[in-house]
Amino acid sequence: MPRLQLIDFDTVEDTNVTTQGYDFEDIGQLKVDATAGAVQRIDPQLDVEVVPDRYRARIETGAAVFCCVDRISARTAIWRSVSRRCKFWCDGRMLGEIIRVLAVSETEGRRYYPTTLFRQSAAQTGRCTAHGAIYTACIASGLMTQQFSRWLRDLPVEPDVSLNLPAMELVVADTT
Repeated sequence: MPRLQLIDFDTVEDTNVTTQGYDFEDIGQLKVDATAGAVQRIDPQLDVEVVPDRYRARIETGAAVFCCVDRISARTAIWRSVSRRCKFWCDGRMLGEIIRVLAVSETEGRRYYPTTLFRQSAAQTGRCTAHGAIYTACIASGLMTQQFSRWLRDLPVEPDVSLNLPAMELVVADTT
């Protein structure tokens, strides 16, 4: 049976309705519970496990890990914890209408991905949803899902894809 594990400690705020696709009725709920409810309405047979906490290294994860966090320091810590045990890693980064999707499979990206990590003090200020709207998050999730789909079909994944919506510019980085 397919399984989805959701890990997050945050609650749905009113700003998340227009930027992250939550329903108005979800405000005040834990994000993992609201997301699990939405997923279960789509596919009641999917086994959804909710972990209402920060990610911690002791948490068992599956073969595929999607990282969608606000801080580069959190990405770095999660990557260090799961990089040796996951077979597919996808990191979605957003700032306003700029999207970056980094993917690592068993063969591609393992050397490249760590070069995209840096100290928290060097990060751009602002939250991923500060100036975004739901369509930006939808596009980011579509790009992440496309990489996952490629991995599932044993096709090569692109280690680094950026999409600048205001400029209508898609860049697939040369990571060789």
